Amino acid sequence: MARDTVDAIPIESREQLVHWFEAGAKPAADWRIGTEHEKFGFYREDHSPVGYGGGRGIEAIVEGLKARLQWEPICDRHHIIGLVDPHGGGAISLEPGGQFELSGAPLVDLHRTAAEFETHLADVGKVADALGIGFLGAGTSSKWRFDETPVMPKSRYSIMSAYMPKVGSRGRDMMFRTSTVQVNLDFSSETDMAKKLRVSLALQPIATALFAASPFLDGKPTGFLSTRAEIWRDTDRDRTGNLPFVFEEGFGYEAYLDWAFEVPMYFIKRGDTYHDVAGVPFRDFVDGKLKDRLPGVTPEIGDWANHLGTLFPDVRLKRYLEQRGADAGSLPHMLALPALWVGLLYDAASLDAAEALVAGWDAETRDRLRDDVPRLALNTPLAAGSVQDVAKEVVAIAKAGLQRRAIVKDDRDESVYLEPIEEIAASGVTVAERMLADFDGAWGGDIDRIFSAYALT
Repeated sequence: MARDTVDAIPIESREQLVHWFEAGAKPAADWRIGTEHEKFGFYREDHSPVGYGGGRGIEAIVEGLKARLQWEPICDRHHIIGLVDPHGGGAISLEPGGQFELSGAPLVDLHRTAAEFETHLADVGKVADALGIGFLGAGTSSKWRFDETPVMPKSRYSIMSAYMPKVGSRGRDMMFRTSTVQVNLDFSSETDMAKKLRVSLALQPIATALFAASPFLDGKPTGFLSTRAEIWRDTDRDRTGNLPFVFEEGFGYEAYLDWAFEVPMYFIKRGDTYHDVAGVPFRDFVDGKLKDRLPGVTPEIGDWANHLGTLFPDVRLKRYLEQRGADAGSLPHMLALPALWVGLLYDAASLDAAEALVAGWDAETRDRLRDDVPRLALNTPLAAGSVQDVAKEVVAIAKAGLQRRAIVKDDRDESVYLEPIEEIAASGVTVAERMLADFDGAWGGDIDRIFSAYALT
């Protein structure tokens, strides 16, 4: 998220919040593609992580991009922590450990997404190269110990970091040492939202397997192909996971609202101040149970939007759906992620085919996939075969959907962006497995080689 929402309209009823979700629905002609990706900054001379200040850190990169792009600054107290395009385009923000994030503009097609990514990496490269900084595309920071990892000066992160150890063992690893690519997609109605959310949640482990690119932490193999996904399994069970209630008959906006009401908040923001309310369910705030603790602070729509942005299921509902299951990686790898989900969800025939594919999966199957895929990826057993078998079908369904969209540039339709995961699905060999083979082979056990092999800039 580029910045926390400010919307002072008072919350007066549940129906008002249901209508808030409903306002996100759009006709298919207005559906857009918003892609976000993160990357780790490192100093080229010694592959150490890039801190915030000091004249040659993340702050300097943001300032350099501000001058280059003429985007508006996002500040937290006196620190610049991001940029936003004043003309309604994308935004740049910082994740807790310095992961540098592009939150892309809502775009019409994947060709524009590719152009946006390429332009962003070129702009970042121009500024960062002068500082001797490169960026790593992988799902974890791979080399650096937790105590070596920098901390960005964002108020919300200090609240989250203090709370995480109370609800799981890996929350701080998630915050400071993981990196992802995700795509935000639209829906046309409550029924369309529910169908897309069910299909997306069921297939999220398949995406995790296809995009596995994080086999290292602390400079050595972890035993997982997506260490990032494994970390999410013990981050905070109150706000993560498969959301079994989504698969119940009659699921809609109100059921998601009911769940979100019971999830503890992290903070309430008023002006420049973040009030720490970590552990307090949103329902208690709405019911007036914080009046003595925060006199005069009453629930606002901005609080609701911010709270929804701190829920971390594998697919997140706001006024659109966020697909959250993939490791970050190379530019082609990250473009394949929106291609996969656009092909599955933005074509009616593909969405029907994907729904049919997962129709027989029960809650036990979905949970087992989420538990096993981080270690085994495409080798995870499923029915009479493996996740690889399903991945081939999923990619084929997505490809057909993109071909039916028939949006062409340079004589190629959008299915061109699926090529990296088509090859992975066919071979059964993930990026993570290639990394491990290189580590044991050509790299000679030297994790520093990852910074040249998987540099984005």
